[in-house]
Amino acid sequence: MKQYLSIGADVTLGAGVRLSKFINLYGCEIGDETKIGAFVEVQKHAHIGRRCKISSHTFICEGVTIEDNVFIGHGVVFINDSYPRATGLGGELQTEKDWKLERTLVMEGASIGSGSTILANIVIGENAMVGAGSVVTRDVPANSIVAGNPARLLRYITPEVSQAS
Repeated sequence: MKQYLSIGADVTLGAGVRLSKFINLYGCEIGDETKIGAFVEVQKHAHIGRRCKISSHTFICEGVTIEDNVFIGHGVVFINDSYPRATGLGGELQTEKDWKLERTLVMEGASIGSGSTILANIVIGENAMVGAGSVVTRDVPANSIVAGNPARLLRYITPEVSQAS
């Protein structure tokens, strides 16, 4: 199975982490009992908490922190640069020195639906739910459900909704 994994020597894996084939991890930290699906990339300085589920075809870039018990659906993409450019003013390819890392935080118990895009400088609150296919352009309040492009607040999660899950 190791022949299908690309795991950098600088990756920290917690106890009981389950990794599918065809993943790329480098310079990141993965918490205990987290499951990562196939075709996932997690970049340096990204942190994933304990007991998370990261579904296939997801991209978690540098600067993303995912707390414990978070669900990330299939094909979710995080962005860490609000103004990306390939080249500088002189036409040379940009390097890490040419841009400022923008962070994203997904708080404990949140769920992000498949096909969502999470822009930079976003906080997704505790137990929040992001509907499939959403484009999250601003912070998501704790215990809320958002969906759409751009994602908009639909309602707050009540105790009855939480217990039905």
